Amino acid sequence: MNKLQKVIRALKDILKQPSLLNLIVERNENWENRVASKYPKYKKGLPIIPITSILGNEIEVSPYAFLDGGSLPTDLGLLKAFAKRDDVKNYFEIGTWRGESIANVSPYLNDCLTLNLSKDELKSMGLSDDYINMHRYYSKDLKNVTHLEGNSLSYDFGGLNKKFDLIFIDGDHHYSGVKNDTESVFENLIHENTIVVWHDYAYNPEHVRGEVFLGILDGIPEKYKKNLYHVSNSLCAVYLPNLDQSISLFEMDYPQTPERGFKINIKIED
Repeated sequence: MNKLQKVIRALKDILKQPSLLNLIVERNENWENRVASKYPKYKKGLPIIPITSILGNEIEVSPYAFLDGGSLPTDLGLLKAFAKRDDVKNYFEIGTWRGESIANVSPYLNDCLTLNLSKDELKSMGLSDDYINMHRYYSKDLKNVTHLEGNSLSYDFGGLNKKFDLIFIDGDHHYSGVKNDTESVFENLIHENTIVVWHDYAYNPEHVRGEVFLGILDGIPEKYKKNLYHVSNSLCAVYLPNLDQSISLFEMDYPQTPERGFKINIKIED
């Protein structure tokens, strides 16, 4: 099949199923081009912090499901390392899912809040009861965890009347959702030392997810952009207001030479 035949076939398929056009418009390459056009200094992504400078030599992640829709072990290790800091006492997250992230940080904190869509709203989206009931699996019985229900696009964050030391944004990963959540967090929930972590800034540790990245850049106030970083070997972008300036940063390139190796011990818990 030559190029002209492929074009004709593609047009026929789009006419039959117009939603296929979204696959072209929403390609990651197009989002990356939008980032590069609007923010030329970020065309290769955020400056990267070596994960070893945050985790140290060892950290235990538990619970961990090894199931779809979750985080990398390094993502949860990153959150846990931040939660163990002496100046971090409370935590807020957008997007609960199985509750893995909040279950990992809660042992080290005074109180934790997690916001997710209500069961009724999830059901209205056509999601199955099995999927809906999987939410809060690890976090439902944790005493210092408060489960909030609401849509972050319309939720009254200011009504919480509280600032948080550590915030995890892991809700809607479309551009509009990321932009909205970022704006809401920085307008209502941060203080001068708050650490903010975005999940799925990258598809994998070596490839930026352009749609999420643009949502972050368009949502965060300009004065805070200088404190944005990507943590190596993770899917996470972070806002760190007090980064140790002695840490050597580097930029994303593919393929990356491994900075260090990791040793993983898999232990099955009851």
